Amino acid sequence: MNQDYIKPDNWSIIEEGFEPERVKSSESLFSIGNGAMGQRANFEETYTGDTFQGSYIAGVYYPDKTRVGWWKNGYPEYFAKVLNAPSWIGINVTVNGEALDLHTCKQVEDFRRELNMKEGWLSRSFVATLPNDVQVKVEVLRFLSLELDEVGAIKYAVTPLNADAEISFTPYIDSGITNEDTNWDDQFWNTTKLTYTSNQAFIEAHTMKTNFHTCTFMQSQCFVDGKISKIEPQIEQTAQKVSFEYTAEIQQNQTFTIHKFGGYTVDRNHDKDNLVSAAKNTLEKTLQLGFEGLLDTQKQAWASIWDMADITIEGDVKAQQGIRFNILQLNHTYLGKDARLNIGPKGFTGEKYGGSTYWDTEAYCIPFYMATKDQQVARNLLEYRYHHLGKAIENAEKLGFTNGAALYPMVTMNGEECHNEWEITFEEIHRNGAIAFAIFNYYRFTGDYSYIPEKGLEVLIGIARFWQQRATFSTAKNKYVILGVTGPNEYENNVNNNFYTNYIAKWCVDYAIENINKVKAEYASDFTRIMEKTNLSDAEISQWQQVADAMYFPYSDEHQVYLQQDGFLDKELITVDKLDANQRPINQYWSWDRILRSPYIKQADTLQGFYFFEDHFSTEELQKHFDFYEPFTVHESSLSPCVHSIQAAKLGRMEQAYTFYLRTSRLDLDDYNKEVHEGLHITSMAGTWMSIVEGFGGMRVKNDMLSFEPQIPKQWQAFSFKVNFRNQILKVNVSQKETNFELEGTTDLTILVNGTPITVTRNNLVKV
Repeated sequence: MNQDYIKPDNWSIIEEGFEPERVKSSESLFSIGNGAMGQRANFEETYTGDTFQGSYIAGVYYPDKTRVGWWKNGYPEYFAKVLNAPSWIGINVTVNGEALDLHTCKQVEDFRRELNMKEGWLSRSFVATLPNDVQVKVEVLRFLSLELDEVGAIKYAVTPLNADAEISFTPYIDSGITNEDTNWDDQFWNTTKLTYTSNQAFIEAHTMKTNFHTCTFMQSQCFVDGKISKIEPQIEQTAQKVSFEYTAEIQQNQTFTIHKFGGYTVDRNHDKDNLVSAAKNTLEKTLQLGFEGLLDTQKQAWASIWDMADITIEGDVKAQQGIRFNILQLNHTYLGKDARLNIGPKGFTGEKYGGSTYWDTEAYCIPFYMATKDQQVARNLLEYRYHHLGKAIENAEKLGFTNGAALYPMVTMNGEECHNEWEITFEEIHRNGAIAFAIFNYYRFTGDYSYIPEKGLEVLIGIARFWQQRATFSTAKNKYVILGVTGPNEYENNVNNNFYTNYIAKWCVDYAIENINKVKAEYASDFTRIMEKTNLSDAEISQWQQVADAMYFPYSDEHQVYLQQDGFLDKELITVDKLDANQRPINQYWSWDRILRSPYIKQADTLQGFYFFEDHFSTEELQKHFDFYEPFTVHESSLSPCVHSIQAAKLGRMEQAYTFYLRTSRLDLDDYNKEVHEGLHITSMAGTWMSIVEGFGGMRVKNDMLSFEPQIPKQWQAFSFKVNFRNQILKVNVSQKETNFELEGTTDLTILVNGTPITVTRNNLVKV
């Protein structure tokens, strides 16, 4: 843990006291979003201290030219970046001509920032003494509307406390922005037109190369002590910026307030030639509601989200705060409305990882969205990959594969690979397995098989073809081997026979064949269409099966465990508890050479396989592998603690499971990995949800039924959650004494509780 300044609270993230060195961390932690756009919690007024400015629009990116030292055939041509979008939040404030800037104020008192998770808004308040000795009280409230997801709203109020003062608000929109992580200092945006009326302004701009057209807009209203004040603004326009200056003489203890509405219209949703008129329509709807009316819709929308997605924890405020923070940020990032969008590891909170889609979506995020929203949302995430199948086949062809073999990208915006580190782009091929597993997981949970004959089987065929071609027959082993890979543990590169990769490759082939046979038997027209489209023959399927049946898995008879890869036991097996704490995280202190030679595991690797395929192994086998690998695991991937929490709970090690839970749920709040200033770990937040529902709740799908083996940490009095299982809502409440089940559906639901069938009927509480 690196920091501990966030105040514990059940429903809010709270910071008290202004510390300049925390500004960038707090800009991440207090980020807001609405699925269509998001932004770091940058100050609205001028701030000349160290800051990381970030406003982002879903689906808008730039193909930054790849920068590598030694070009290798097969490298992608570009590295996709999520773009810092034109800013609409800015409001410069002057008091008697002096700029309000917390970096230069003589004193900042009573600073308080709150991210209200229950109602979906961000507030900030403080008392500042400016260099001219005028003391002002400032109160700010901001949110991005869920109801009208192209608009956000700011209420900014200034009260002079020790003198009458001339106060100016200068709201602006600005397309002259840059990214922190540009490779070549390219210009990312081309501003094409600025227009304004008396209170509205619009900037039309498009991204370079990708030509995403956008309109950034704003409109403002001023008030003195709550009464609207029709001040004529002084308007200033430059090549990339429009600003309106509203000035008023404000008496001591009077409050001058501005309501600023702003946001984006984009050509993903509107004709690119009508973005300004679309913005005007959005502003008209917004003004009809007004700030308070729009805020009311925000509270209602978040109440609806929490009604389904909330997890309550009694008796442990930090644990409660952690899980709600994770659920909040997941919903900030993705709401499932648009199958063209996906979930970036940093969401709308930073630029690292380029805002692209990783295997995290299939491995970690789908279970959360599948259980807390309509199943169509999870299906949209599957369809995202179906629509990228052609690009996955092209990607495999670039690496020398043929015949429709598909290698999905490790990192993508539009289906193309856009990551340029060879050990990841070429070798971290296990991502194909997660995409196939997500199809299996979707059907297992929802019971909706229609996706597989309609779309999923084509994906499975492309993936199976890849694995068959990627495997090599070893005459020495008389087995098929997979050479030169990087497993989920990225602290190993270019290894042979990574257990997880080999195991999921075999499973993918077996699962594809299983579903070919099922579709052939039950969906004749789909089968004919798919066979004609893919030119798949029985002889080719036989080749796949030969590879799957003879796949090699490294194993240690001495330790009775599958080895993470060939040669793992050649390492100097010193456990993590012997490491110097001052050398952690090792990726910030050790050379990459030293890391690669070490036995230390970044995240679950072999254990990731045991997590996906738990029912393939006995509990005794899980225990042996957990006991062998966890002591070497440094958990320096955000995706690691959640899987270990689930498995520790499975093994009945509740104290260890609880420790892992706290680490995953408060990874960013407490900044365990000392990098929260770069943004939040959004995709791992779904793993936090899994650690409660699958870990402590013990939820699985067994024999086509929901199954629970509930346990509860001793630190908690009770916890509860809801799941949407096949369009019926089941609420589970676990206390130290008993577990209760309630059904909101209409059809009786039989579930397994500790292996015993229990039938739950509507509105009848079942106690176990």
